[in-house]
Amino acid sequence: MAKLYAYWATRNYREAYDTYAVNGILFNHESPRRGETFVTRKVTRAVARIKAGLQDKLFMGNLDAVRDWGYAPEYVEGMWRMLQASEPTDYVLATNTAYSVKDFVRLSFEHAGLDWENHVEYDKRYERPSEVDALVGDYTKAKTILGWEPKVHTPELVQIMVDADIQALDDQLSGRSVRLDS
Repeated sequence: MAKLYAYWATRNYREAYDTYAVNGILFNHESPRRGETFVTRKVTRAVARIKAGLQDKLFMGNLDAVRDWGYAPEYVEGMWRMLQASEPTDYVLATNTAYSVKDFVRLSFEHAGLDWENHVEYDKRYERPSEVDALVGDYTKAKTILGWEPKVHTPELVQIMVDADIQALDDQLSGRSVRLDS
């Protein structure tokens, strides 16, 4: 509800007060900096740990949910472009592509040279009570007006994230970096 309220408040202020106010509707944008509780990082961190022999299983909920995953740095560029436009309006940033959680899992394990089916198990505790089956966006307006379009799609995004988590774990295990948990 908060996002919906913010969207309409922004439009209201833009229209009522002739204010330069822009809404960016950003579909899932991911990177190695994504929080560890999000499904993408849960997967890529587990892949790194399984590859290193520190973990054997990854427990997942619904693997059939479909998402439009893009690369966060590109979305930041899109937001910057929104603020440079001559007229304020609302934009969608997305990739126009659909990948299931299972696809993300499979691609992650494959990139690390592992068979996901040997390591992933279903656990109903990870089911969301109000799961949306598919969320896919259309960035046509952003491309037309701003010249923005994504270059990194899910398969490349997976590689970036898996490589980063493997490197981070290797650095941690070798003592090249120290992680402080609060």
